[in-house]
Amino acid sequence: MRTISVPDVPYGSTAVRPGWSDLPESLRAAVAARLGGPVVTVRPAGGGFTRAFAALVTTADGVTSFVKAAPRPDPTSDWYAREAFITSRLPAAVAAPRPLWTMVESDHFVLCLEPVDGHVPALPWSPPELRAALSAWSAAAEALAVPSRDLLEAGVPALADIVRGEMSWWTEIAAGREPMPRTAHGTVAPTRLAHLARLEQELPDRVAGDALMHGDLRVDNVLIDRAGHALLCDWTWPCLGAPWFDTVTLLVTAFASGLDADGYLAAWNAPAEGVDGALAALAGYWLVRADGGPSSASPHSRQHQRFSGEQALAWLADRRSW
Repeated sequence: MRTISVPDVPYGSTAVRPGWSDLPESLRAAVAARLGGPVVTVRPAGGGFTRAFAALVTTADGVTSFVKAAPRPDPTSDWYAREAFITSRLPAAVAAPRPLWTMVESDHFVLCLEPVDGHVPALPWSPPELRAALSAWSAAAEALAVPSRDLLEAGVPALADIVRGEMSWWTEIAAGREPMPRTAHGTVAPTRLAHLARLEQELPDRVAGDALMHGDLRVDNVLIDRAGHALLCDWTWPCLGAPWFDTVTLLVTAFASGLDADGYLAAWNAPAEGVDGALAALAGYWLVRADGGPSSASPHSRQHQRFSGEQALAWLADRRSW
């Protein structure tokens, strides 16, 4: 039986965010007014890696909403605006919290979403919660196979271009333009560098497609509600390509959990070399970022990247008997 691996910090506890009282008083008053009453309870979102405000807030009248807020100069405010645009246009079959309203106040962008009474799946994954997440993503992928013109107005990039431009680190390392990241020492990367570079170089053609993808389908972007159903959150980085790539991304933590990741992936008819290329590219991206020193995001982001990169490489090595 394969060893189960879990990250140093649970994904439900990775966030380091400002509190409600840290927001400008004028902003708090405007949010309360929009919600229809004074805010009496604030439950911060424990998952995620941004440093912006995100919490379930409840008013004295019992109205609960999920509120995100970020200062306008911060890129996160643009991400929240993009999330509002995308989620307001998702088909009904996509299980995701929808925006209730947005506003700009006190030089902050505020996004109010439908509240979800749920939790980030704990690792190791329980099979029922993983099946729920995959079921939600399967329904979403089917509904987004031909994205609407409204969704495409967001300016959605092609996954193939993202892979070429941002996820070809083994190629750069093999060419001597980048050093081998310290986070890759002790993995198969130093001895399999040529293989990793070839796999990622072939990946763009294998992930080309016209379907709308989530683009960041990780365990911490999944919520399981009280009924055991999964919702897919944080639609900030959608792209166009082959939906199975998102499935691979999600299943990296399933592999780490000792589950049959390849068995769960079988229903997606993903090409074997494409899956291997996705794991190579993801591993290179995560491990290089993990070696980047202190992050301006959550201080836990580097350990997440290292864990994810190591597990992606381990799954690849298992598939190729390295």
